[in-house]
Amino acid sequence: MKNKFLKSTLILLLGGFVTRILGFIIKIAYTRIILEEGVSLHSLIMPTYSLLMTIATLALPLAISKLVAEEKIRSLKIVSSSVAIIIVVNTLLMSIMFLSSKFIAFHLLKNKEIYLLLLACTITLPFVSLTSIIKGYFFGKQKMFPFILSNTVEQIIRLILIVCFLPYFVKKSILMAVAVLILFNIVTELASLFVFFFFLPKNLYLSKEDLKPNLSTIKEVLEISLPTVSSRFIGNIGFFFEPILLTNILLFMGYSSEYIMMEYGSYNAYCISLLTMPSFFVSALSSALLPEISKFHQKKNQKMLKRRFNQALFISFLLGLFFSLFILFYKEKLLWILYHTQSGIDYIRVLAPFFVLFYLESPIISTLQGLGLAKYTMKITFWGMILKTGVLVFFSFFRIGIYGLILSEIVNILFVVFMNLYKIKKIFST
Repeated sequence: MKNKFLKSTLILLLGGFVTRILGFIIKIAYTRIILEEGVSLHSLIMPTYSLLMTIATLALPLAISKLVAEEKIRSLKIVSSSVAIIIVVNTLLMSIMFLSSKFIAFHLLKNKEIYLLLLACTITLPFVSLTSIIKGYFFGKQKMFPFILSNTVEQIIRLILIVCFLPYFVKKSILMAVAVLILFNIVTELASLFVFFFFLPKNLYLSKEDLKPNLSTIKEVLEISLPTVSSRFIGNIGFFFEPILLTNILLFMGYSSEYIMMEYGSYNAYCISLLTMPSFFVSALSSALLPEISKFHQKKNQKMLKRRFNQALFISFLLGLFFSLFILFYKEKLLWILYHTQSGIDYIRVLAPFFVLFYLESPIISTLQGLGLAKYTMKITFWGMILKTGVLVFFSFFRIGIYGLILSEIVNILFVVFMNLYKIKKIFST
């Protein structure tokens, strides 16, 4: 069991390193091609896109991974029942978005150009959702190589599309280029599905009963996914309203819309992007940790639960400390090498020390979910979002630009990490 956990973690770390390197190259390529105006538009749409993807996937990968790992229900039945959920959710979500996109763009984000980008985001949702189900299945089986290979192929195809076709659309317009950049997700998700197809069991037999959704299985999937997605949904609601609140308050305080768009773009596309780039190490560790925690919790093996959690937390802390300090000391060079810009340096200087704690969030939350405490994480995420929004609104009236947003990010990290960590320590001490 231990060897399987370490093997899964190592495969995810090595594969994650490859895909992250490709991600670096992709980020460099498209930021240089669409320029700062395009980067700002892309950053402005990301909170909405993130919220849409959270609803569209409904945290099903995590639920599927947990149920498949527990081996209490036939895997194919779990997958077919999850597909039925995805079809219903995506149909409703896409209908709502086609009707409301213009209102969101014109009246909430105060930018008419966002309308086209919202439509592009909406079209990609079914493809992202379907791929997420297959990823959850392979995670539950602890077969990490197919996942890594699909991610690698996905990134290579995305890079080819960006380098070969994006410059052509930039000549047409920056807006069209950003829309096409979003639509590239359709091609890459299809490529990912194609890769997964080759790793399905060779003796796989599909009966009509397997393909038919099962109500009891749907109920079990939703019992895990809904509390989890509620937590993510709450976080993404805060993220969704972040540019809306910031834009409207700063406009009221006399800042120009151009200043807000460019500074918010610098914060999200350069500062946060750089600080979170190494997080794939911790994400890989947390993905491998969840099935392990679920199994040991099922077997009531408290000793192994504590050991796995402490191992994951210690590794995450060391990684967070190293990367946060590295980014802090070499921020100028990293920004110039990666993005050919110096925008966001001051924001990195303030945020970097606190991102040591940010890297602890993922393994802590995975542990709580594996212990069946997804509802607790949802509650903490909710209060963290309320606190973050309150801090953002309060300090935005002090005419300090977007530093109100930065302060709210710091407060949120501290609150979420320490409250969740306190809960785990309390459980393990009993």
